[in-house]
Amino acid sequence: MSNDFYTSSILPYSGIIIKICRAYTDSQEDFEDYYQEVCLQIWKSKDKFRGEAKWSTWIYRLSLNICLTLIKKKKRTRQYYSTDTINKNEDAEDNATFSDEDLSYLYEAIKQLSEIDRAVILLYLEEKPNKEIAEIIGTTPNNIGVRVNRIKERLKKILHGKIN
Repeated sequence: MSNDFYTSSILPYSGIIIKICRAYTDSQEDFEDYYQEVCLQIWKSKDKFRGEAKWSTWIYRLSLNICLTLIKKKKRTRQYYSTDTINKNEDAEDNATFSDEDLSYLYEAIKQLSEIDRAVILLYLEEKPNKEIAEIIGTTPNNIGVRVNRIKERLKKILHGKIN
């Protein structure tokens, strides 16, 4: 990957990529793997960008699809391992690299949502309009409005007592 492409076409959107990767990973190691894979796939796919949507919308959609694909692959692999071997303390230590405690609680709550709901709320938190979220997700703006309200209610229930 050329430094020019990374600097001009990926780095300005790294916040988008980081938020999506963080929402779909449980450890710093997975986060770094997902981030690297997303950047690689953006570079490989750059010639397929047709300009029908904004570059940022395309980055969102590509990042989301790559993370969802990686999750599916991980789930298939995980079948062969016992879930009892997962050490919850390791996850807590990995998440400690993000300093804001309230933000960490929010990301933990978001991780409890379905994969699509995670994508919707992340885009909503980025203050994307319902029309753009609908375009990225592949649904209608009205559906997004209903989903966002339901997701907010679910997050309130999950976070009750953790964030003032």
